Amino acid sequence: MTGNVKRFSPLIDIGVQDAMGTLGSRLQASHDTEEAAETACASGKYGCECRKRKRTARCDCDSEPDDDESLMDTPRRKKLKSTSKYIYQTLFLNGENSDIRICALGQEWNLHKVYLCQSGYFSSMFSGSWKESNMMVIPLEIPDQNVDTEALHIVFGSLYRDDVLIKPSRVVSILAAACMLQLDALIQQCGETMKENVSVKTVCNYYTSASIYGLDSVMKKCLEWLLNNLMTHQNVELMKELGVDVMEQLIQSSDLFVMQVEMDVYTALKKWMFLQLNASWDGPIKQLLADADAWLCKRRTELGESEPFLKTDQGAAFTSVFRHVRLQYIINDLASARILERDNILPPDWLTLVYKSQWFAMLRTEHDNDIGPQDANKEEFETSSMRCGRKLTKDGDYCWRWTGFNFGFDLLVTYTNRFMVFKRNTLSQPWGSCQPAASKASSIQSNHQSLFRLRLASFDNTGKLVCSRSTGYQLLTLEKDQEYVVMNLDSRLLSFPLYVCCNFQYTSPQLDRRSDAPDPESSARSVS
Repeated sequence: MTGNVKRFSPLIDIGVQDAMGTLGSRLQASHDTEEAAETACASGKYGCECRKRKRTARCDCDSEPDDDESLMDTPRRKKLKSTSKYIYQTLFLNGENSDIRICALGQEWNLHKVYLCQSGYFSSMFSGSWKESNMMVIPLEIPDQNVDTEALHIVFGSLYRDDVLIKPSRVVSILAAACMLQLDALIQQCGETMKENVSVKTVCNYYTSASIYGLDSVMKKCLEWLLNNLMTHQNVELMKELGVDVMEQLIQSSDLFVMQVEMDVYTALKKWMFLQLNASWDGPIKQLLADADAWLCKRRTELGESEPFLKTDQGAAFTSVFRHVRLQYIINDLASARILERDNILPPDWLTLVYKSQWFAMLRTEHDNDIGPQDANKEEFETSSMRCGRKLTKDGDYCWRWTGFNFGFDLLVTYTNRFMVFKRNTLSQPWGSCQPAASKASSIQSNHQSLFRLRLASFDNTGKLVCSRSTGYQLLTLEKDQEYVVMNLDSRLLSFPLYVCCNFQYTSPQLDRRSDAPDPESSARSVS
């Protein structure tokens, strides 16, 4: 074994020793130089040259450190984190040197007043003339059922650390505890967590909680999500959770993404109402409409109820929601009008008023040459514009028209080569022959004007908006067969499926509905 041991060459051994000796000499020389510099600095032999170079030893020439030295003495972020962890472990988890005990929901926490005073709740308690200000053990009454022991533990712990991890599934209970203890920063963090995690499973709970705890920005985010997804991604469980108040806000909004026409809004409400009254229903979304229709049919036949459903005790709760369906764009289609009559959900007087209003609107178009709105009345547009939409599954060429009676403004919509194009279709086109007689007469007008807003959007698998484009409110005048490029899209921003939503107003707003009533004297003169 010893004969096989390899020895270093003597030359190499000598080289290593020389190198080590040289390194030691340099270190000693450097040490001697620094001592000499410090001695000279202290004696004033030289000017304070030690400021002009980087050094490890601190110069004591000045009575106060300069700004650069103050920055150098500032603790590093890493040290703060480790200090925070130490404080959290030692003071909060271990409860060392605790000077107060908090008891709530059957649990106890050994805490410290100096940290609790970050909470507005405890700050007021300890600084006022409350009896708790001198108590060593404080029992907390928790009236909010959303607050549990885990949430309290997280909220108390947040007073001892820099960062708090909030799980989306726990955010509501943490928010409730943070609001009770008046921790504004934590409340804000809960709000940001909620806005980032709105989905079909969380949106209703988040909206309700945000309304309870006053987070308006979260409520707005939830409503935006619902306006985008209620019709485009229909979901049975979501429809079961949506209450009347929220649904009313959605149905009355012109920002609701509608697929395809207004009749689909009515159909969605019919399914929603059925689920509200039959919460145990469990089946695929494709079967829902058939079962809702069967349920309505059974009510009419077997139960012998002839009055409209909204007039019954069961249906009265849904009246405020159905009032916001824009019926004027449903009765314009024969098949849709027949379904309204068959379902017998709506009171007859609702439909009578709509039929009358639409009839006079047609007469104004024919006899008064109403060529459409002349200015962008946004208030009228928001409450009464036609809502329609389309889903473009993949990139390609598409051409369609939204059915219904549009007062002679038969519009073709085309998507091709990333362009959205409107074209006014008249009798010169094959589809013109499909228009109602009154619409044919209107379509011969050389110009017709409409007010519109077109929006495009795509969503990820949670329903979150990925990209969107909007034309804003625009007045559009088209002559016969004239085309208009509505939008030119950047292919880099496109993501499919792409959802198209458009609002239209074809006739001039009639603010004074009494003007629709006929004048008996003028009628008599015309007869004579």
